[in-house]
Amino acid sequence: MSRVERPRAVASRGRATELAVFALLGGLTAFGPISHDMYLPALPQVAHGLRTSEAVVQATLTASLVGLALGQVLAGPVSDALGRRRPLLCGLVAYIVAAALCGLAPTAPILVGLRVLQGAGGAAGVVIARAIVRDRSHGAAAARSFSFLMLVSGLAPILAPVIGGQVLRVADWRAVFALQALFGTVLLAGAWWLLEETLPPAARRRGGLGATLAIVPALARDPGFAGYVASCALAFAAMFAYIAAAPFVFEQGFGLSPQGFSLLFATNAVGLTAASQVNGLLVGRVPAARLLTVGLTATAGGGLGLALIGVHGHTGPLPAAAALFVTVSGLGFVLPNATALALSTHPDRAGAAAALLGVTQYLAGAAVAPLAGLDPRHPLRSLAVAVAVPAVAALVARLALARERRETA
Repeated sequence: MSRVERPRAVASRGRATELAVFALLGGLTAFGPISHDMYLPALPQVAHGLRTSEAVVQATLTASLVGLALGQVLAGPVSDALGRRRPLLCGLVAYIVAAALCGLAPTAPILVGLRVLQGAGGAAGVVIARAIVRDRSHGAAAARSFSFLMLVSGLAPILAPVIGGQVLRVADWRAVFALQALFGTVLLAGAWWLLEETLPPAARRRGGLGATLAIVPALARDPGFAGYVASCALAFAAMFAYIAAAPFVFEQGFGLSPQGFSLLFATNAVGLTAASQVNGLLVGRVPAARLLTVGLTATAGGGLGLALIGVHGHTGPLPAAAALFVTVSGLGFVLPNATALALSTHPDRAGAAAALLGVTQYLAGAAVAPLAGLDPRHPLRSLAVAVAVPAVAALVARLALARERRETA
C-alpha cells in the first residue's frame, strides 16, 4: 500500500468505527422501545395466556418503566464514580438474564416482577449511552449527536412492533422475550469490543457511592435543569400513554389485527425519526430552545386534537391515528433538544444528570399509563385524556421556563 493510500485506509476505518460506535449507542438508547414496542402486539395474547385482566397486563409495561427509572438512578451516578464501561457491561448482562426469565414466567405477578429487573438492566444502557455522548461532544454538536442517535434508535419502534407481530404468526408471546434477550446479547458483544472508557479517572466523582448519589437532589433543585426535565418527562408520559393503551383501542376497539396495529405503530415511529433528523439539520442554525418549543407545541396540538376526537366518540381509526402521528412526531424535536439542553447545564455531572432526566421520564410514563385504561367502556376517550393532559402540561412547563430565563423561544 502506498503512503497516500495508507492514511486514506486508516481514515476510512476510523469513520467506519465511529459509525459503528454511534450505531451501538443508538441501540443502547433503544432498550425502552425494544422492551415495550416489540411486546405491544402480544398484550391481548398475554392477558389470555396468563388468564389475567388488561389492567394487569398493562402493569407489566409499568413495571418495566419502574425498572428503567430506578436502574438509571443507580447506573448514572455510579458511572460518574466508576467510569462508563463496567456499569454498562453489568447492566447488559442483567437485562439478558431477566429477559430470558420473562419468557419462562408462569404467572402474571412473576412476569411483573421480572419486568422490573429487565427494565433495571436496560437502564444502564439508556443512561450511560447519553453520558458517553455528553463526554464526547458539547453544545450544538451534542444536540446533533442526540438527533443522530434517534435516527438509529428510531429504527427500534419502527421495526420492533412489526417483528413482534410477525413472531406471533409462528410462536406465542414468550418468543418475544427470547428475541429481546438476543438483542441484549448482540449489544453486550458490541460494547465489549467497540466501547472504550470515555470518563478518565481524573474526571470521576470522588467520595464514594453515597456522595455520588447525593448529587441527584442537588440537580433537582436547579430551576433551569428542572424545567427542561419537566417538559421532556411530561411529553414522554403522553407518548407512553399512547404506547400502553393503543393496542387495546386499535385492535379491540377498531378491530385492527396485531399486524395491522404494528404497521400503524411503525408509521408513527417513522414520523418521530424523520422529525428528529430535520431537527439535526436545523440545530446550529436555529436555537435548540426554540426547536424544543416547536416540538412541544406540535405534541400538545396533537393531544388536543385527539381529545376532541375522543369526546366525539364515533369516528373511525384514521382521525385518531392522524392526531397521534402529530403528537409522536413532535417528540422528534422534544427529546434530543431537551436532553442536550438539560445535560449542558451540568457537564461535570453528565451521568447523574442523564439519570435524573431518564428517571423522571419513565416515572412520569409509569404514572400516566394506568390512566389510559381506567374506562374500558370508552378506551379512546381514556387514551385521549391520558395523552392530552401531560402533552399540554409539558408545553406550559416549557413556556414558564422560557419566561423565567428570558430565552428566545
